[in-house]
Amino acid sequence: MKGQPGSAPRRLLRKLFDAAVAEASAEKCLPRHLPPRPSGRTVVIGAGKAAASMAKAVEDNWIGPLSGLVVTRYGHGLPTRCIEVIEASHPVPDAAGLAAARRILETVEGLTADDLVLCLVSGGGSALLALPAPGLTLEDKQAVNKALLKSGANIGEMNCVRKHLSAIKGGRLAAACAPARVVTLVISDVPGDDPSVVASGPTTADPGTREDALAVLRKYGIDTPVPVLRHLGEGRDETPKPGDPRLAGSQTMVVATAQDALQAAGRAAREAGITPLILGDTIEGESRDVALVHAAIARQIARHGQPAEVPCVIISGGETTVTVRGDGRGGRDAEFLLALGVTLEGHPGIHAIACDTDGIDGTEDNAGALLSPDSLARAEALSVNAKAALARNDGYGFFSALGDLIVTGPTRTNVNDFRAILITEDAVRAARRGR
Repeated sequence: MKGQPGSAPRRLLRKLFDAAVAEASAEKCLPRHLPPRPSGRTVVIGAGKAAASMAKAVEDNWIGPLSGLVVTRYGHGLPTRCIEVIEASHPVPDAAGLAAARRILETVEGLTADDLVLCLVSGGGSALLALPAPGLTLEDKQAVNKALLKSGANIGEMNCVRKHLSAIKGGRLAAACAPARVVTLVISDVPGDDPSVVASGPTTADPGTREDALAVLRKYGIDTPVPVLRHLGEGRDETPKPGDPRLAGSQTMVVATAQDALQAAGRAAREAGITPLILGDTIEGESRDVALVHAAIARQIARHGQPAEVPCVIISGGETTVTVRGDGRGGRDAEFLLALGVTLEGHPGIHAIACDTDGIDGTEDNAGALLSPDSLARAEALSVNAKAALARNDGYGFFSALGDLIVTGPTRTNVNDFRAILITEDAVRAARRGR
């Protein structure tokens, strides 16, 4: 099993990833959470990478009239009958996202207490709902967003800043819907599944403050436009806080999580006779640091059968980060796999997959990649050095050269990173030989 695309370890790892994505699909997770039909209108709004598939799931399962619009990432749209789907830029916002946010606010104007607003939220909504706070421009938000994406800040920190630079996020959208009832259905892409963090919580009360946002900018040394500093320093027009009466009619339900996806992968592993070891659904940190820990656990299993006997598969989720220092291409999953490969140094019998469940690793066209025991040797034969590629943050280039990228296209869901490391009997035999 020399790492060929059709080899048994690779087929199994891909099966686990597909099971994880399927579990988080809107068509599977959303219908059972739909609220009762109101006496008045039902207006559907939403934002995120899963927005179009969520809208379609609503249309396919709702009895009665619907109207509204959702915004999703370019290329993530789907045909719908009565809910309009708009596409915009992610992860850096653009004018299409700004226009969509304005239209969503217009859509919920003038509603009554008899009306229902069904809000569909998923990861990516922060960039897609790009309506700057008064006194700020789209260019201000773009500059801060780009800097945050390269800084190593985690999703909670980034979204704290985004909420306080927005006229629609951080609970402001729910306030605009009052007095209508608001039911928000969330596909969570954040560790811990806090709905106030997913897509910067447009319909959820915000416990954070402008001072918190300023602290994030200072922590990461973000070169911040003067209007942004002025806006955050003024302390006026804060986001709606818990207990705000405008949000009294707002209800939020998380309908799909990373844990759901990991458990589905675990079931698929057991069906194949492989013991799953789920490390956690909230793993954060630098991708290469997380890879070091995963490699150490894989070696412990190979050498000592702890904490699980082979054959087994280590499964984990969450959202790692990459502090970009090089000029290479690649997202956090390719970075994780490349660092894992460098650390394992071709250890026999250990195979791995790492993918983003939305089908897009960072800003590239791949979901992730596959790593085999012979990956580094195959790369050397092509004059591609793994350590040099890692120093350049060029996981994409490394795995592209091997033909080992996984390209799924948009999955139209998003429950964050999926990682699986398969440890086989070959790894035990190698460990016994002193490998």
